[in-house]
Amino acid sequence: MKRPLMKLKVLLPFRVFTEEGDVKHIVVETPQGSFGFLPRRLDCVAPLVPGILSYETESEGEVFIAIDEGVLVKSGREVLVSVRGAIGGTKLGELRVAVEREFLSLDEREQSVRSVLAKLESGFIRRFIEFQHG
Repeated sequence: MKRPLMKLKVLLPFRVFTEEGDVKHIVVETPQGSFGFLPRRLDCVAPLVPGILSYETESEGEVFIAIDEGVLVKSGREVLVSVRGAIGGTKLGELRVAVEREFLSLDEREQSVRSVLAKLESGFIRRFIEFQHG
């Protein structure tokens, strides 16, 4: 009897990163640790953290993709992974470095931008209040 397979689709904000139809298993990183998915696993939703997504296909063998944070949805044999960014096609060690360099540094830049925006907003509100009372 032939073993059931999954369909995996990795989505970025503006395009499909990859789509595979003969996936044997998938491993992702969540805030609670690594989780594996097989075709007969119950349907679920899981938040993803920046890390390595791995999957095995009958045609390509084991494949690794560095992903940014996102969400995984498993429904039947279909698995959708929606992430902000993904990098593929390099060796596993290089992907780990790419995750640390690209995705984790993005969080630091976002925090810096948010801090600047908060200062601009507070300055605008202060001036607006002064204008109304002046």
